[in-house]
Amino acid sequence: MRRALGAIADAWGAIQRYCAALLIIAMTALYGFNVLIRGLLPQYASTFAWIEEAARYMMVWVVFLAAGIALEVGRHIVIDLLWSRLGARAERWLFAVIDVVGLAFCMLMVVLSIQLTIFVAGSGQISPTLGVPAYVLYVAPVVGFASLAFGFLLRLFFVRDARRTPSAAAWLKGAEP
Repeated sequence: MRRALGAIADAWGAIQRYCAALLIIAMTALYGFNVLIRGLLPQYASTFAWIEEAARYMMVWVVFLAAGIALEVGRHIVIDLLWSRLGARAERWLFAVIDVVGLAFCMLMVVLSIQLTIFVAGSGQISPTLGVPAYVLYVAPVVGFASLAFGFLLRLFFVRDARRTPSAAAWLKGAEP
């Protein structure tokens, strides 16, 4: 079971990492292009007004994709003053409580995000300049919180826990600081 969860985590981590990277590259390229147009050909700037909205959508997706990655590799904010003073048994209990609360919170947020996405999709709302359905933006929290929940689950089952041991995810090989 651990091996299967680890393989799923590796595949999902790779998908998140590459999607986030592609979105950041596309966002940077679009902003650079927008600056050039506004500086060199200002008469055409209004034609590219959609770039601002596209970049905003991309940024929201990057943030929610990166949340799961950050949890898996131990890059979320942590206050380790307390646990470094605890014994091994108390530390296990503290980590378990943190992971259970984190899992419960993320699952609640997945449910609420799905409800919000369904509501927005039902409204038929469309983004002003891109013309895409507005619910596309609201799917990002669903994906992000589901990814965080999966990360907490991995920690609960001792598959991946960067607090105890450095992450050994296959997709991170060669990318460690």
